[in-house]
Amino acid sequence: MRLLVVEDERDLVEALRVGFVRAGYAVCVARDTTQAAERLQADPYDVVLLDLDLSGRDGFELCRALRRTAHGRTARIIMVTARDRLDDRLLGLAEGPDDYLVKPFAFPELLARVRALPHREQGDDTAILQVGDLRLDISRAEARARGRELGLTPKEFGVLRHLMARCGQVVSAEELLEHVWGEHADPFTNTVRVTVGNLRRKLGAEGVIETVISRGYRLREGS
Repeated sequence: MRLLVVEDERDLVEALRVGFVRAGYAVCVARDTTQAAERLQADPYDVVLLDLDLSGRDGFELCRALRRTAHGRTARIIMVTARDRLDDRLLGLAEGPDDYLVKPFAFPELLARVRALPHREQGDDTAILQVGDLRLDISRAEARARGRELGLTPKEFGVLRHLMARCGQVVSAEELLEHVWGEHADPFTNTVRVTVGNLRRKLGAEGVIETVISRGYRLREGS
């Protein structure tokens, strides 16, 4: 899952980046609304954490503009701000975000809110992905095959989630790196191959994840 942090507090940015990477998210950062708008115009994100008090364009204006774009209509937006008055919260929620969280907050609460957001990928409004005997509960970060808990690492979960969302399609290693590991991933690393190998062993079903030579990987439909 790709997550964009729009925040200018350096310590908070680093804490959020480390926390979400450990939880299995691919994290990108924008320090102001101008940089955020550029990133959001270029790439789709699953979740946007948007601080309202930034230099450049107002956070409310950015939220409104984002909702008018194709990428913005599919992204989940959480406003994160120190504005804690009731009228601020009501105004914030009226601008179209999916949640509003007041600073200071505990990271486990933010992570729980992100995981609880309904899943919008490919127009799906549920937090459950199901392909044959495979079942992913996005909000609980649980993966099961034939009713058995798989015990996946965050990166294994992220790879399987991405493949399930694109079941039957070929997904390149580069795409998996971008969506599961983030913008700073080494393009020459073999981490995708290793993670897919570990995932195959845990799935325990021959050929569920197919290797398409020179192109990438594909989750077999009806797995």
